[in-house]
Amino acid sequence: MSFNQGLSGLTASSKNLDIIGHNVANANTIGAKSSRGEFADVYAASLGGNGVGEIGFGVRLQAVAQQFSQGSLTPTNNPLDLAIQGLGFFQVQAPNGSTNYTRNGQFKVDKDGRILNNDGAQLVGYKADDNGNILPATGPITVPTAGINPQVTSKISMDYVLDSRETSNTTAINFDDPTTFNRATSVQVFDVQGRPVDMGMYFKKTGTNTWDMYATANGVSLANTAAVAATGTAPAIPAAPARVSQIVFNADGSLATPADGNVTLNIPATTNADNTEKTGAINGVVLNMSAAKQYGESFSVKALSQNGFAPGQLTEVTVDSKGYVMSKYSNGQFKPTGQIELAFFRNPQGLQPLGGNVWGLTSAAGSAVRGSPNSGNFGNLKSSALEESNVDLTKDLVDMMITQRLYQANAQTIKTQDQVLQTLINLR
Repeated sequence: MSFNQGLSGLTASSKNLDIIGHNVANANTIGAKSSRGEFADVYAASLGGNGVGEIGFGVRLQAVAQQFSQGSLTPTNNPLDLAIQGLGFFQVQAPNGSTNYTRNGQFKVDKDGRILNNDGAQLVGYKADDNGNILPATGPITVPTAGINPQVTSKISMDYVLDSRETSNTTAINFDDPTTFNRATSVQVFDVQGRPVDMGMYFKKTGTNTWDMYATANGVSLANTAAVAATGTAPAIPAAPARVSQIVFNADGSLATPADGNVTLNIPATTNADNTEKTGAINGVVLNMSAAKQYGESFSVKALSQNGFAPGQLTEVTVDSKGYVMSKYSNGQFKPTGQIELAFFRNPQGLQPLGGNVWGLTSAAGSAVRGSPNSGNFGNLKSSALEESNVDLTKDLVDMMITQRLYQANAQTIKTQDQVLQTLINLR
């Protein structure tokens, strides 16, 4: 019987060395998870026996248990290197259409805009529509390779403070003469083709709590048009500068006129020196000034923004902590093109290792619970970072030496039993 016991010990030690060797080999593999051998003793089953005084048959490998503890995060310079800080797995769709799970976040964008791992599996998540709205449908995330179309300016938002201490200015306004107005600022807007229009806004105090506002587009004065022409044609350029709005403040400095803070502007087309069109007309631009104030402090513009932009080409793809995949364009615009969806398992040790740093679903793992990062049981995403293997190299090297000694000890058991048998055979 000792031969069987020793042989089982040799087999168990050999398999444990295989497990340790696999761990050591993957100590530098991104997203790899270590395993450990779990062993059990072996006894003969006897009918009606009470088991008292039974000698076991040795040992067997009961399970190879994967350890899904968190690995250390290492920063990188690639925004598509992703690491999960916490629970969850990336979902990737293999070329054969099956969905696998991984902690390896080494992704790349191919020529068709697909986000792939090194084995050609596509990263899975929520898709986005053309306007960047995240949709509930899931599937492989694709980054648009084409540029972004221009967007005509339709709204300008302006938050400013005018100085109530300034004196009234009754001189006819001349945009080239700063003595004819009190204050000015500017913003760049865009026509339907994405061509930039330099828009100037001038403030001239005409009385207590009362100001006139003028505007120019590429140096051309805007008309005072309260409503957009139904025909959509460009407004006529006034012969002399005309105010686009009168601004009146209450005694406490809050805005009184215009009551809703909105002024509608029709920006005329402008031409080059050879009379060709430089920029097209932009009709119906809403200038929102509801946050404007008049206080006894120096003039300042707190915020000034508009919603138009020029055409742009894709320059970079980034991912934030909630998994939003953002496309960055050469015109400075960001646009969501999807959101990564993570998967969570009650029993991740039940997942089947498939090689290539991915696992497959089994009934032992249970059903996948899916959701967005940084919610529920799901961890955060770290962009420009990778999760290292969780292999404890020092521990595995020590375990290797112990297993080697166990192998030698089991071999010695067989050798000793052989010597005992040899002694018995040689009896005369």
